Amino acid sequence: MAKLLIVEDEKILAEMYHDTFLKEGYDVFMASSAEQGLEMVEKELPDFILLDILLPRSNGVEFLRNLRQNPKSLHIPVLAFSNYDDLKTKQETLELGAVDYIIKTSCTPQELVSCVKKHME
Repeated sequence: MAKLLIVEDEKILAEMYHDTFLKEGYDVFMASSAEQGLEMVEKELPDFILLDILLPRSNGVEFLRNLRQNPKSLHIPVLAFSNYDDLKTKQETLELGAVDYIIKTSCTPQELVSCVKKHME
């Protein structure tokens, strides 16, 4: 069973994505901040990370920067998903190794599952 970490601060969205991926057979972990997400990475070493960009205190870009500095988490694929549609942020996220940057409002939960599956192959 693949381990999926969802880093999302909006509780309703986090629960919706959690339930969606749980039904698809993933072992799902959640974090509501970048700091908590990095702790979960250390503890669970997930196979894939869904990362919101706009988070309290430290944002998703900083999370990704810290993630890539740790040899244990360097290989973990990260899919950035946010409603923050900023070209500079998107470019920076992709340069830091995110497999894609998806706008939440243009993607259904099922499309998100398909995208994760595609990048896990």
